[in-house]
Amino acid sequence: MSAIFVTGATGLVGSAVTKHLLDRGETVVGAVRSDADAARLPDSATARLFDFAGTTQQLDAALDGIDRVFLMRPPAIEDVQRYLFPFIDACLNHDIRQIVFLSLQGVQGNRKTPHYAVEQYLKLTDAPYTSLRPNFFMQNLSGTYADEIRERGEIIVPAGRAFTAFIDARDIGRVAATVLTEPGHERKAYTLSGEQSLRYARVATIMTRVLGRPIRYTRPSENDYLALLADKGYPDDYIAVQKMIYRVVRLNISAFPNRMIRKLTGRPATRFEQFVQDYSDSWHA
Repeated sequence: MSAIFVTGATGLVGSAVTKHLLDRGETVVGAVRSDADAARLPDSATARLFDFAGTTQQLDAALDGIDRVFLMRPPAIEDVQRYLFPFIDACLNHDIRQIVFLSLQGVQGNRKTPHYAVEQYLKLTDAPYTSLRPNFFMQNLSGTYADEIRERGEIIVPAGRAFTAFIDARDIGRVAATVLTEPGHERKAYTLSGEQSLRYARVATIMTRVLGRPIRYTRPSENDYLALLADKGYPDDYIAVQKMIYRVVRLNISAFPNRMIRKLTGRPATRFEQFVQDYSDSWHA
């Protein structure tokens, strides 16, 4: 059996990976935590119950008949040495021929992130890895920040006047499907950005035009933004991560567009206008 095991198969990126693999005629086994999650998979994908905290025997069972893996770290897992390293070991024991890991842009210079530890372990074990290092998701605006946009017509993030080369998560799915099914990508890392570099003020202008109602970028200070998160009851570790993320943004580290999506898939990255049209329901009351 030649099949691809997709972790996070019902999530934002995992579902896109699953879709594009199925479009290519691949056999996809989606990792799920429950029967309810299994019901969210496309009918042509196979659901398989899976937990990174499983025993060695359970990890082995999850990989039965699998020859390639799409690996992403669940946001709740910080201790990757305890939960992800054993899964990587199981992949190696099963002679998995490729592990595509969803990493983080700039991870090579940020040793404190779990993603850095995973990338280093993949190299240390001589795993047949491919690392994908995406920029900020456009879908943050239709997910994390959707309530403020929908209810108040405001984008509230402390990005200042910095630029960001946003990426559509669906494009990550296209890239993952490409590198999982075409040769020549083992032991490589790809930084993935969109082809536009936009200030949040420009993001608000585009959303205003496409949605037909005013959207404003409020440009809060870091302190005001962190205080807003605290008032909403977010935990300290989440607030600390947000603080780090937007300090990186304000340094314009995420500002640089590239054509890697186009190079790898033969099609350009999704433009922001198209994303807003496709996700317009996210911001309607």
